This record gives sequence, C-alpha cells and structure tokens, in this order.
Amino acid sequence: MKKERHEKIIELVRTSKVGTQDELVDMLREAGYDVSQATISRDIKELRLQKAAAPSFGYRYVLPDERPDSTTGDERLQDIFRKSVYGVDYAANIIVIKTMAALGSAACAAVDGMKYDGIVGTLAGDDTGLIIVRSEEQAHELCEQLRGLIED
Repeated sequence: MKKERHEKIIELVRTSKVGTQDELVDMLREAGYDVSQATISRDIKELRLQKAAAPSFGYRYVLPDERPDSTTGDERLQDIFRKSVYGVDYAANIIVIKTMAALGSAACAAVDGMKYDGIVGTLAGDDTGLIIVRSEEQAHELCEQLRGLIED
C-alpha cells in the first residue's frame, strides 16, 4: 500500500500544483487513499519532496530533481563536462576525452551521471578520461554527442 501511495504522490506532484500537505491529503483521499496529515508528512520526507517557487502560484511541492528554479541534474552534469573537456575522439569502442589538468575524474563522473546507453564504464586520469562502450558504432555516436556538448 505504501509503494502505491508513494507512486500516486509522485504522479500528483508531477501533474498538479500541490502547495500544501492538506491539499495532498485531500487529493489522495479523492483517489481512494485513507491518509492522515502525519502519514503525508512522513511520505514527503521519504520522497524528499521540496517546496519550490511556482510562477503565479506561490509555492508547490516538487521532486528533488525537478526544481523549476534550478537546472536539472543532466544540465549540471553537461555543464561540468563542457567546462572541463576540450577534446573528444574515439578508436574502436573506446572514447578518449582530454580535460583540463586535474579534471579527468570530474568529466568521467559527469559522463557516468548522464547515463548514456551502451557505456560499459569509465576510467579517469588527471587530464584524460576513457569511456568504454559496447561497439564502435556506439563509440562514434556518443563521441558526436559529447563533441556537441563542448562545441555549444
């Protein structure tokens, strides 16, 4: 029951402008969940919901990675990658990224966080990173995407 309730809360937060715990309690009751304000308070903590400013609305609950007033996780990771990498090339199924001194780990961590399909793993040095993918075709495609990030 808790899992289903959490899924419903996530759905409501994504699709409605939920501004208070009382509103969330009412919405859940309308959806058939018999909940108390104390239960909702615990659910909000467990789901790590946050209050964020909403244009022309005041404040509303959002999921941690969906704050409207900040960049998304992917945008931040892309920014880290963009600021640390100055070259990308590939050979067979290995992509080599050239970074500013001491930023190889940051660039590889950013790639890991962006969760591109086909990546087997990354390995970072001081000013170089390796991205191992499953095929040469995937290496070519990902290399082009990563070049697009640093050329923007």
